[in-house]
Amino acid sequence: MAAIAFTAAVLRIFTAPTSPLEHSRLHYTRPYDSAQRQYTSEPVTAKKYDLGVCIRVVDGDTIIVRLNGRKERVRLIGVDTPETVRPDTPVQYYGKEASAFTRQMVERKPVRLEYDWQRRDKYDRLLAYVYLEDGTFLNAELIKQGYGHAYTRFPFKYLKRFRGYEREARENGRGLWGNKQ
Repeated sequence: MAAIAFTAAVLRIFTAPTSPLEHSRLHYTRPYDSAQRQYTSEPVTAKKYDLGVCIRVVDGDTIIVRLNGRKERVRLIGVDTPETVRPDTPVQYYGKEASAFTRQMVERKPVRLEYDWQRRDKYDRLLAYVYLEDGTFLNAELIKQGYGHAYTRFPFKYLKRFRGYEREARENGRGLWGNKQ
């Protein structure tokens, strides 16, 4: 038990935020002590978001971001756009337009990645909400403009809001909800 208390004290010293800005980037979670089979009361800090640069757009809902010197494949949380690169699958209606929109919005631009309850999916992609320098929320913008729909298979922070954006896009015939040519 003393070893856990010592480790927690060291973590507080070496991971304590050094400025108000850095403090706002952190959130606190309670670590699980597997030996005691319970959560401890000592908080551990974890980053709430990361800053990077989008170096490539894979398709409408997946991008490659340079993050801490590494390339990371990032899947946008809560949005699903038509497929353009899935093997053995034809390009879906409005897929090229969705990819082009995402490319125009983020490629070669700085981004802020925010995370939800799950950090990675089964394909080891980072799951994130993507924000541009001007504050534009890319995940929401794709749905609002009709380039994709709310992906509600798994729970996420903005699920109700994204459903509303999709409903509005459908009602106004935006993007893939417009008349097929």
